Parts: sequence; structure tokens; C-alpha cells
Amino acid sequence: MGLRRLHLALGVATVAIAGCGLGPGPGTSNVTLTVSRDFGNERVAQLTVSKVPGSETVMRMLERHFRVSTRYGGGFVESIDGLSGSPSHIDWFYYVNGIEAPMGAAVTAIHRGDRIWWDLHDWSATQSVPAVVGSFPEPFLHGVGGKRLPTTIECASDVSKACQRISGELAGLGVPVATQLIGTGSGTDSLGIVVGTWRDVRAEIVASLIEQGPGSSGVYARFAGDGRTLELLDAQGRVARSLSGDAGLVAATAEGSDEATWLITGTDPAGVAQAAAALNPPSLRDRFALAVSGGSDFGLPVDVGS
Repeated sequence: MGLRRLHLALGVATVAIAGCGLGPGPGTSNVTLTVSRDFGNERVAQLTVSKVPGSETVMRMLERHFRVSTRYGGGFVESIDGLSGSPSHIDWFYYVNGIEAPMGAAVTAIHRGDRIWWDLHDWSATQSVPAVVGSFPEPFLHGVGGKRLPTTIECASDVSKACQRISGELAGLGVPVATQLIGTGSGTDSLGIVVGTWRDVRAEIVASLIEQGPGSSGVYARFAGDGRTLELLDAQGRVARSLSGDAGLVAATAEGSDEATWLITGTDPAGVAQAAAALNPPSLRDRFALAVSGGSDFGLPVDVGS
């Protein structure tokens, strides 16, 4: 078990005590709960709850619908319906609206429209995947912690059609966006989408994290050489496949406490166009990140057994 996971589990008791005495709120609605394994490659179950009790937490909701065993005083999920981790770097992780939760499930409150996703996976390449794309249109639609945040698209000059497509997709889902030139920055308390070829975006912070590998970004892909080749990584961070020519990537990450930033990029403008076309709920569902090339989709990390 990684240090970050242990600290989250041990921190639950203190926060829970601080919250004692709070009465139940009015409740909320339309919360989706997904359980999967191997980075979303195998969905175990999914359900949508139309009415959620007041003061519901992520852990309580999980326990209402599944058999759950825990460790460390109930702060760390060991198994869900008999599926458990192992000493060899496999554990349960959870995300709310595509964001890795900063606190234990026992103290994370649920808000209207939240998409909660539990996944059992190998964390040998990284102890943290800060953000995933598989809950799209979250976090853009309902935000983070019950607060909807402004969305800004930073667009390179050579991919304007891709940016228009992304703006149209979000607008159709009820998400207003502002568009600006790449490099301007989305500011604090906002969600950013950076769009451009790898050569356009590689100076951005989100791109530098991806260049450093999964241990820094949680993204199992990287661009090689001059950005004309997209390397897809397996769960151990090893190159499993290389895509060259018109390859695109849809990924999300975050630095420290900053809000998540999404990256729609590719080896060339045609690759960016493919990535932009994949920005829709059916294509991204249950994906940690997605690579596209020649009409084929590749969920990341690559499952070398498939």
C-alpha cells in the first residue's frame, strides 16, 4: 500500500470525529456509481440512484449497494463484492466526477449529479492518477465538490476546427465555455482544456507532467522525439505500442491542488481532430485516458493481455 493511500486512510478518523453531531441534510439526486477493474477495462457494475439520503458519503453509498470490507478503521476499502487487492500493488481507488478524491471515502460528501467511480488496479507505476476522462461530461457539468467551475479552452492557431468541435460538444451538453489562445492560462478555480498538436502544447504545465511519465501525471502515454510518435504504456509504465501519423490523445491530469486540466492533442492537426471527435460520453466512458489513430481507440494504460 502506498504512502499516499495510507495517509488518506489514517486521516479519516480525525475528520470523521470533527464532523460528528452534524444532522442530515435534505439529500440529493441522480448520483451514478460505477465499479470496475483494471483501469476500467472490465466494468463490474453501474447504477444510478435517483434519491440519495442527506449526509450521504461515498463510503455509505458504496456499502448500501455492495458487500464491502475495509481496513484501517473503515477508511480504506479492501474488497467490493469479493474483489480485493493484493500485496503486489493492486488496490481500490475512487474518483468523483473524474477527479481523484483528496480525502477518504468515509468523509467525502455526495452532491447532486455526482459520478462516483471505484476501480481496482495496479499502482506500481504511480500511486496517484489525479484525473481521468471516463466520467465525461464531468467535471465540466457538475463541477468539483458540488461547485460548478468555469471552463476555458486554450486553443492553438492550427487546430481551430477541433476547438470549434469541442466547444460545440460541451455547449450541447449544457456546459458554457470561453475560448482563448494557448498559453494564456485558465486561471484559478476553473477547468482548462488545452487543444493543439504536441509541438503546440509541450510548453504547457500539463504537457510537462505527461513528459515526466505516469508517476507525475497519472497518464499512461508519452510523445517521442519531435512529437510525431505517440507511445502507449502498460500498467507498469512500459511502452506497449507506438502510433505514428495522425494519432491523438485525450487525457487529464492536475498539479498539486490545482484543478484538473484536460489535454486534447496529437502528432499533427489530423491527430488532434481525431482526439476532438472522441470527446463524447460513449467514446470516453470508463477510460482513464484515450488514444486514437486510424479510426481505432486505445484505452490507457494498454492492456497487454487483450
